[in-house]
Amino acid sequence: MGSMSDSPAPLADPHLVFDAAEGRRDLVILGSTGSIGTQAIDLVLRNPGRFRVTALSAAGGRVRLLAEQARQLRVRTVAVADGDKVPALREALREVYGQGEPLPEILAGPDAATDLAGGDCHTVLNGITGSIGLAPTLAALKAGRTLALANKESLIVGGPLVKALAAPGQIIPVDSEHAALFQALAAGKRADVRKLVVTASGGPFRGRTRAELADVTREQALAHPTWAMGPVITVNSATLVNKGLEVIEAHLLYDIPFDRIDVVVHPQSYVHSMVEFTDGSTLAQATPPDMGGPIAIGLGWPERVPDAAPAFDWTKASSWEFFPLDTEAFPSVGLARHVGTLGGTAPAVFNAANEECVDAFLAGRLPFNGIMDTVTSVVAEHGTPATGTSLTVADVLEAETWARSRARELSAAATAEAHA
Repeated sequence: MGSMSDSPAPLADPHLVFDAAEGRRDLVILGSTGSIGTQAIDLVLRNPGRFRVTALSAAGGRVRLLAEQARQLRVRTVAVADGDKVPALREALREVYGQGEPLPEILAGPDAATDLAGGDCHTVLNGITGSIGLAPTLAALKAGRTLALANKESLIVGGPLVKALAAPGQIIPVDSEHAALFQALAAGKRADVRKLVVTASGGPFRGRTRAELADVTREQALAHPTWAMGPVITVNSATLVNKGLEVIEAHLLYDIPFDRIDVVVHPQSYVHSMVEFTDGSTLAQATPPDMGGPIAIGLGWPERVPDAAPAFDWTKASSWEFFPLDTEAFPSVGLARHVGTLGGTAPAVFNAANEECVDAFLAGRLPFNGIMDTVTSVVAEHGTPATGTSLTVADVLEAETWARSRARELSAAATAEAHA
């Protein structure tokens, strides 16, 4: 393997800490009522001397929880993407705040989270699900904030845009796999890295053939064996699309070529990912399945937060297994490598088509295998995009709009054919 010393500096580099600050850090949490957001708030409440949350944003589906979070954290501002939810949010705030307590400022609309991301704070945690997180990601980077990135989609669909704005060390990954790589990479020089090994639980359907996946149900797909996540991410884990997205993300974060990023199935989800070095050593980062550790790395690095996640009891016997990926039953990782190599708007098309297909599957309009069949067709129709060097936000949005529309058309056609 040749040296990587002449390669671009990686976006996520544990040796370079962007704007490290002593004392308590002011945080903005985007997606506060989701899985990542609620766990981040729990970590903050357990460490009031380390963190202070100044603003929260959410889509608007859980205004009561958002109001309770706002009061608990005494934030200055709350934001909802759905402007129609403002009356309900204001009412919920009045109910949970004490008599005479001043209410936080309310922002609303599709740009509200983006406005918060560019505001005054030390770190922005982007816990939004989906490519709608791109604009807040860009705003946080442009404003010079440290970005704790749980919204992988924003990096995947807007890779060149993100890389153009991010300073070395400005992005700290929050995905369990990328937080693991981030920590393992701290043990060596970049030029000594041979490959990255991303682990996958295999999801609820590990070991099944493609034929055996034809009739799986929504409930089965949502029954993940080791992780508790939102429905979209859980289905993505069942199809292994999530792992494909993580391969693209690892390539963008660490500037490692796709042919040196492997995926291995590890059902226990103890080892979150590994780095193999040129001397033959492999360093693995391991904890029981829990997002507290990755969130703490994102918010606190280079400092570690005590008791952020459970540790292993090494006095008890346990078995850790590793298996090769079944690329026939789960073609998503290979397709992700393909679109990642194409670059440009291809990753945005892949991601947007998948989001539409997952919605169709959850609504009972598309069979499980139809998710990847449809995404593959949309990607093939999109063809080879222009190079990513001149990518714009408008390009991404246009490609996503087309991909969503085409995915809906193909999904509807597949449903009509099945019922003919």
